[in-house]
Amino acid sequence: MSAVKNLWNSLNSKPGGKWLFTRVISMKAPYFSSIKARFEKLEVGATEITLWDKRSMHNHIGTVHAIAMCNAAELAAGISTDYAVPSDVRWIPKGMTVKYLKPAKGLLKVVGTLPPIESGVAADVPVSVAITDKAGDTVFTAEIIMYCSPKKAKAA
Repeated sequence: MSAVKNLWNSLNSKPGGKWLFTRVISMKAPYFSSIKARFEKLEVGATEITLWDKRSMHNHIGTVHAIAMCNAAELAAGISTDYAVPSDVRWIPKGMTVKYLKPAKGLLKVVGTLPPIESGVAADVPVSVAITDKAGDTVFTAEIIMYCSPKKAKAA
């Protein structure tokens, strides 16, 4: 079982556990601390993150900056991939295609979905991410290609 899966399973149902899980992830990959996010759901094939609209993430017109949403999309895609991969598989982001559909304001919901990941096969795995606003309107979408491949055997 992955370290991410162990950490989520031990923290998510405890008071403050989702917040703590998100902080630990941000300590491992500090760039993610630049956005104000919290994991709400993490399971094989899907993840959900809350993204707060904070002034520190605004652009010049007072809406959530496009790159903050890209950061949230990569966070959702990466952690959901890490949670879902079999223990003999490694992964790395290979590419990202985004669409900015509408100015983003207020509390945002980031939802990532991915197909099953096979052991022993090298493959590009598309992770879809959608960000919606409080009204349920989609403000941003992304497809992040994760290159998944078998881990190399360690030399004896």
